[in-house]
Amino acid sequence: MKRRLLLTLIVAGIMLALGVTASAQARRTRPNVVYFLVDDLGRADVGFMGGTDIRTPNIDRLARGGAILDSFYVQPVCSPTRSALMTGRYVTRTGVYNVVRPGAPWGLPLVERTLPQALREAGYTTAICGKWHLGEFRPEYMPTRRGFDHQYGHMFGALDYFTHIRDGKPDWYRDDRPLQEEGYTTHLVAKEACRLIREQPAGKPLFLYVPFNGVHAPYQVPPEYKAAYPNLTGNRQTMAAMLSVVDEAIGQITAALEEKGLRENTLIIFSSDNGGPAPDQVSRNTPLRAGKGTVYEGGIRVCACATWPGRIPAGTTIKEPLHAVDWYPTLLKLAGASLEQKLPVDGLDVWPMLTQGVKSPHDAILLAGTTPSRMALRMGDWKLLLNPNQRLVDESPTAGAGAVPQVELYNLAEDIQESKNLAASEPERVNQMRARLETYLKDAAPPGQGTTEPAPAAKKKAGAQKKGAKKQ
Repeated sequence: MKRRLLLTLIVAGIMLALGVTASAQARRTRPNVVYFLVDDLGRADVGFMGGTDIRTPNIDRLARGGAILDSFYVQPVCSPTRSALMTGRYVTRTGVYNVVRPGAPWGLPLVERTLPQALREAGYTTAICGKWHLGEFRPEYMPTRRGFDHQYGHMFGALDYFTHIRDGKPDWYRDDRPLQEEGYTTHLVAKEACRLIREQPAGKPLFLYVPFNGVHAPYQVPPEYKAAYPNLTGNRQTMAAMLSVVDEAIGQITAALEEKGLRENTLIIFSSDNGGPAPDQVSRNTPLRAGKGTVYEGGIRVCACATWPGRIPAGTTIKEPLHAVDWYPTLLKLAGASLEQKLPVDGLDVWPMLTQGVKSPHDAILLAGTTPSRMALRMGDWKLLLNPNQRLVDESPTAGAGAVPQVELYNLAEDIQESKNLAASEPERVNQMRARLETYLKDAAPPGQGTTEPAPAAKKKAGAQKKGAKKQ
C-alpha cells in the first residue's frame, strides 16, 4: 500500500514538474512584438516593393528575412487604420471612419478593448513611441489609459518635426504629460524605442508599437539627409530624405533588439498606414490606382512585411489578402492572451497563412472608406466599390443618402490598376457582392463626430441621481 502511494506521489510530482516546465517554456516562447507603422508611405517607395530611387536597406533587410505581404489592406487615412489595428474591428463598428483632429470631442470609443490592454493582461510590457491619433480630449482617451505602460511622442499628425508644434500648440508627451524637448522627431522616437528595449526586464515579453510621424507632411528633414538624393527635387526629394531617417531609425531599433538578445524571439511587422499622397509627385503607389484618401488599391493596399527568424519562412511573398484587423487576434493568440471579450472581432488568425502558405481565412474583406456610404469589398480576386469618388471630407452620417450609388467592379488578378470597370457586364456578381456588403453596413456605427460616453464626473452624478430616484 505504501509502495503504491509512493509511486502515485512520484508520478504526480513528475506530472507537476512537466506541467510547470511546459508552462515556463510557453511563456519563454511568447514573442516580443515590434510594429513599425510609417505614415503616408507609398507602396513603391521602398526597395522591397520595387522602389529604385530611395534607399531603404534596413527595411528591405527585414522584408528579405521574412514574408512580403503583397495584399495587405489598411484604411484610406490615418486614424481609421490605427483603430482597426488596436481593436481588430472594422471602422463600421468603432465609428472611426476619418481623422481625429485636434480639439475634436471624440476618439476611439472607451468600450473598445485594445491590443495593448489585452497584451498587458497577458503579462507583456506595452509601449508606444510615436503618433497615437485616436483621441486625447479627455485623459481616459489617451494611450496610458488605453493599455500602454509607456507613451512617448505625439497625439496628432502634421506636427512640426523640429518644434513639435501642431496648430500653434505643442504636441509632445511622455506618459501622456506634456514634454518640452528639442530634436527631430524621428530621431527622438528611435532613441526612446532603443532605451525601452535596453531596459526591458529579462523574461518579460515586450509589445513595442512605433508609429512614426515620418513621412507625413510637413516635409522637413535635417539638410544633410537631402545630399543623398541630388537627382530628386521638391517634396519628393525631401520625402526621400525623411524616409532615409525612418529607415535609419528602424535599423537602430532592430540593432537594439539584437544587442539585447531579443531578435530571435521577436516578431517584427512593418507597414504604411495608408497609401501615399500626391502619387507621382511626392509618393509612388505603382502600379496601383490613386492614393491616400481613396478606396482604390493605391489608397488602401500598402507596402508591408512580417519577419520572425525561424518562424516565418524567409524570402517568401504572401499573395493572399489580409487586413490590419487581422493582427489583433493573431497577436493575441501568439501571446497566449485571452480572446474572450464582449465586442465581436472582425479580424481572423492569419498565422497559418504567414507560416504555412495556406489560403486566406477570409471569404470577404471589408475595405471601408471615410464615410458609411463610401465602401469597397474584396471577395477572392474581385473588388466592388461604392461611391469611390465621394469627397473625402464629407463625414455626414447621411452622406450620399438617397442618391444612386456609383458602382465599380474590378478583377484584381487581371486588372490590378483598376482600369476596366466590369460592373455593367457582371450584374449577378455585383448583386452578390452588394448583398454581402450590406451585411457589414446593416448596423454601421455613425461617424465619430462626438462621444456618447459621459465623462467620469457625469457618470457619477447620473448614478447618484438614479440611486436617489429609486429611494423615492
